[in-house]
Amino acid sequence: MPITDILTKNATEFPDDVALVEVIPNDDGSKNRVTWKDYSLIERGTVDSLRSEMTWKEFDQKANRFANLLLSRGVKKGDKIAILLMNCLEWLPIYFGVLRTGALAVPLNYRYTAEEIKYCVTLADASMMVFGPEFIGRVEEICGRMPMIKSLFYVGEDCPTFAESYDKLVTYCTAKNPGIELTEDDEAAIYFSSGTTGFPKAIIHAHKSLTHAAETEQNHHSQTKDDVFLCIPPFYHTGAKMHWFGSFLVGGRAVILKGVKPEWIIKTASDEKCSIVWLLVPWAQDILDAIDNGSIDMSHYDLSAWRLMHIGAQPVPPSLIKRWKERFPNHQYDTNYGLSESIGPGCVHLGVENIHKVGAIGKAGYGWQTKIVDESGNEVARGDVGELAVKGNGVMLCYYKDEKATAESLRDGWLYTGDMASEDEDGFIYLVDRKKDVIISGGENLYPVQIENFLRRHPAIKDCAVIGLPDARLGEAAAAIVELKEGETLSEAELNDFCTELPRYKRPRKIIFADIPRNPTGKIEKPKLRAIYCGGSLVAKQNEI
Repeated sequence: MPITDILTKNATEFPDDVALVEVIPNDDGSKNRVTWKDYSLIERGTVDSLRSEMTWKEFDQKANRFANLLLSRGVKKGDKIAILLMNCLEWLPIYFGVLRTGALAVPLNYRYTAEEIKYCVTLADASMMVFGPEFIGRVEEICGRMPMIKSLFYVGEDCPTFAESYDKLVTYCTAKNPGIELTEDDEAAIYFSSGTTGFPKAIIHAHKSLTHAAETEQNHHSQTKDDVFLCIPPFYHTGAKMHWFGSFLVGGRAVILKGVKPEWIIKTASDEKCSIVWLLVPWAQDILDAIDNGSIDMSHYDLSAWRLMHIGAQPVPPSLIKRWKERFPNHQYDTNYGLSESIGPGCVHLGVENIHKVGAIGKAGYGWQTKIVDESGNEVARGDVGELAVKGNGVMLCYYKDEKATAESLRDGWLYTGDMASEDEDGFIYLVDRKKDVIISGGENLYPVQIENFLRRHPAIKDCAVIGLPDARLGEAAAAIVELKEGETLSEAELNDFCTELPRYKRPRKIIFADIPRNPTGKIEKPKLRAIYCGGSLVAKQNEI
């Protein structure tokens, strides 16, 4: 069924129940409450947080109003509508409003520069765009150079002159479902690859993919109507929405937190009685560090409702989960693996019952198949390293306007992920590294994730990334970029001593102390690191810290 049918069902069965909550935190600590639109009060430090709610009926009606606005502007099936918004209460109704017209939603990364926005909008053939106040400058810079964009809708107060006010226009539109006939095979959305291996590609998914993501997530984590899902990652990425889709399927409440500070996450989980929280590795590390250093006093919070913490988007260091379980022994834990091409998380997952296998990404998820293959597409022997391929209803239709890339990634219904992996004797899959990140040093294949997981065991290390640097003799040499925890010191000699536990060929040949850049979904931006360090100019401090 099309994903929009789930919204119709929830609005019919639970019209007056809260569907979405938005929380905008503030550090002041006072307890005044104001209307959710008065954002200026946060800047003046007069409120503890701004909180607003939306019922399922309101959600449904807002989606219908925007759908009818788009239809009044001539939008038809197959058109593309770009969405450039920070997470907010209006994001999901706008997204579902686009889908109800039969058009494709095109969420855009909020970190894109003006030129990247123009590139992606042009690549996707978007004819309209919805944007928020954070992007006025970027959109104004390019709006005159996007002739394909017929309408610019602005969400927020003080609408700029080059756009139209979404808030005003939708009030004049009917809240009745427009009744556009949709099927699960209709195209629903274009998502962009994260760009960690190059410039983003446009990924087309059908409604079937989105619905499959909802069913997979709910099967994995047993969401019920009573669960409360804390959503922190950006909605433009498949991960955030697809995890929420498990709660969406059963009419559960979602809390949208606009901020990632550890105390904000803990306070919101406590205040809103959140039962499911999806984190990225850096956020989980920051929470544990804040508790350990006393920045967060856990006696001030009630987290008794919190039953599940799960992580995705990147390899998870086993040492992190060991720390988490020591601090939160009653939490279920799961990790999820997926790509934007496989509609985000869930094509492989660990399973809450398999915490003894922490370090693995798990087994094939609900409704998915997996295999690990060599360069010729033949399955490798168990224990050998090969490329992970996945198959299921969540696989993308294609890369839009890129037949070559589509043919390279999709073969006989299988999505070749570009991730190197191996399988243990129990059938659990371990992610080794990105195919393009493998370092070939003196004829040996080095898998950075394995080295990174080892380095993160050091108590002074907050984060690390391993890349290959050009080497005249070896071809490539492993270099470790290391970010230390606040207040910690570590010398290159001390870290080299620590690495003697590694086989000699796996030890980093160079240690660089610097910050680790990550994208909004938590993935290490290795192309950026290679651009910095592979050109021969090491801009980071490399001596003792």
